[in-house]
Amino acid sequence: MAEISKEYAVALFSLACECGEERVVMDALERAEAVFREADGFMELLSSPGIPLGERVSLVEHAFDGSFPEHVVSFIQLLCERRRIGLFYECVKEYRALLDAREAVVTAKITSAVELTDSELAALKQKLEKISGNTVNLECVTDGDILGGLIVEMNGTVTDGSLRHRLREIKEVMNQ
Repeated sequence: MAEISKEYAVALFSLACECGEERVVMDALERAEAVFREADGFMELLSSPGIPLGERVSLVEHAFDGSFPEHVVSFIQLLCERRRIGLFYECVKEYRALLDAREAVVTAKITSAVELTDSELAALKQKLEKISGNTVNLECVTDGDILGGLIVEMNGTVTDGSLRHRLREIKEVMNQ
């Protein structure tokens, strides 16, 4: 299913690039995502085979028309028509990855034992941008189980500087 989501995302991204609206489409996809999350059952309604396709497509048009770009509305309608609306979130994720790659943006997942301050986050972001040569978006998670330090996941690489990891290393050395 990930491959199908990627194909849909690539098609939408190509269309957005032709129009020079990559960021506009991303913003609209994020707003549509919020609508789906807030309107409990809307996604299920759009995927229901008991409701005629014309009505489902019309629901999308009424829900998203006006403040959403035509490409995004048509995209959601296409997902309904092809019985792929359940892939919407994955399509948005794939689109975001395409946009990030184009804009040289990488996401770094930061795991810390306690919430980091704004100044710590700014310093960390600056350091990661210097290392990667790209703009970095930080995705922060707190996990008290790591005891201290940080775990940084970026570009498929994990750097574990947690206290828990260091204690395990010491234990391994002592057991040798």
